[in-house]
Amino acid sequence: MNKELIIDAGPNEVNMALLEEKTLVELHKDDYKNHYSVGDIFLGKVKKIMPGLNAAFIDVGYERDAFLHYLDLGPQVRSLNKLAKMSSSGKPPFPNISTFNRERDIEKTGKITQVLKSNQPVIVQVVKEPISTKGPRLSSELSFAGRYLILVPFSNRISISQKIKSHEERNRLKRLIQSIKPNNFGVIIRTVAENKKVAELDADMKNLIHRWDSSIKKLRNAKPPQKIASELDRTTALLRDVLNDTFSSIVVNDPVLYDEVRTFISKIAPEKTEIVKIYKGKAPVYEHFGINKQIKSLFGKTVTIKSGVYLIIEHTEALHVIDVNSGHRVNKEISQEANALQVNMESAEEIARQLRLRDMGGIIVIDFIDMVEGKNRRALYQKLKDEMEKDRAKHTILPPSKFGLVQITRQRVRPEMNVEILEQCPVCGGTGKIKPSIILTDEIENNIFYLLNEQNEKYIRIEMHPYLYAFLTKGWYSRQWKWYFKFKKWIHISQNNNYHFLEYHFFNRNNDELKM
Repeated sequence: MNKELIIDAGPNEVNMALLEEKTLVELHKDDYKNHYSVGDIFLGKVKKIMPGLNAAFIDVGYERDAFLHYLDLGPQVRSLNKLAKMSSSGKPPFPNISTFNRERDIEKTGKITQVLKSNQPVIVQVVKEPISTKGPRLSSELSFAGRYLILVPFSNRISISQKIKSHEERNRLKRLIQSIKPNNFGVIIRTVAENKKVAELDADMKNLIHRWDSSIKKLRNAKPPQKIASELDRTTALLRDVLNDTFSSIVVNDPVLYDEVRTFISKIAPEKTEIVKIYKGKAPVYEHFGINKQIKSLFGKTVTIKSGVYLIIEHTEALHVIDVNSGHRVNKEISQEANALQVNMESAEEIARQLRLRDMGGIIVIDFIDMVEGKNRRALYQKLKDEMEKDRAKHTILPPSKFGLVQITRQRVRPEMNVEILEQCPVCGGTGKIKPSIILTDEIENNIFYLLNEQNEKYIRIEMHPYLYAFLTKGWYSRQWKWYFKFKKWIHISQNNNYHFLEYHFFNRNNDELKM
């Protein structure tokens, strides 16, 4: 399967689109202002103990206190608490935990009051980003994710991905890790470690231990709440997790980010360095690769499949509901049962893609078209499982019920991707009141005059919808030429399909938007 990653870097965020055979399957956004990403480690302070919930609320600097349940403490939380106590007392924390005197494990059926108390400093890691009105979800079982391995401090357990099926390979990897793993560190071996040499695994291990040591050193002067370790930014984390031999190109539209991505790829997969390319086209990168068009057609309440089958996707506070409709897809040559099976099988493929694309989590209920025969329901169940195998998020699928409903639970660690696809009314601008279009050109002209004479701009470019672009530029003596003779300055005009009909914006030579 041919995969491409298109990266669109803007002033405030980085957008990433993952394509499989030119089809959009995942959409990610990395906000530069997001300080609470999955994987970040904080020195927090216990604000409130909730014995009834067997949980605690932790202050990590977010506007709402984060949630830490007893089951998320991890067996070696007492050793972490000891480390946090050493830092708060002013003593330098012990940087090498291979000789650290670990505390005894906590009981699985214990109470949080036996482990934590109010105002106590505690080291925690974000496992779920703030969603809606909820603060971050935390864990005290720390982990550092690498390309091939995941490092778990204060543990000696070695776990291997269940996707590695070969017993010989599992035993080989376990022996290798046992030979290079320091004491008091547990390791989870990732799927991509299969058939890798000891030198690659050792390099990944040393990098993860270095990240742990750097985090511990920050504890010396840390005062809760304070971040002591950051996960990789979303771009590099995505590359670390999904990059494989099937990738054919990674396209970046920003020179600085291009250098960063290329450097990162050279470390984790040197043979793939050449697939990283800089985009130099005039059109926006998402427009050039047809991603904007796919986004417009794939997000929203109704999603239509090429055959005429369509899905209705509803979101509620408690769950997501997907309704499958056959539309005008009817084959009169086969039975109703066979028609239902074809529609359901086609819908299962699109539903699996929608879950990845929108990053939908929690409980998902799918209302497929009813089928009478048990073998058809089993075939649909297997098809859905096969399609969901491509999904990296943890999920559980139940077989179709008597009513034709399929229930899915999918891991939710980040806010759901929600793209607004409805365009603003080009006539009223969303106000419900009509602005006379006859004064539009006068309005643009007045803005040009203001920018040239009041703000002393030397270069002006106006970006607008293609219809408005054509109105101002076409013809021998166009409006653009009239402005040139009037202002003694050439006004550059470009088009953008994402704007509504009467929308326009001014930019300078550095592509910074000019505000009036």
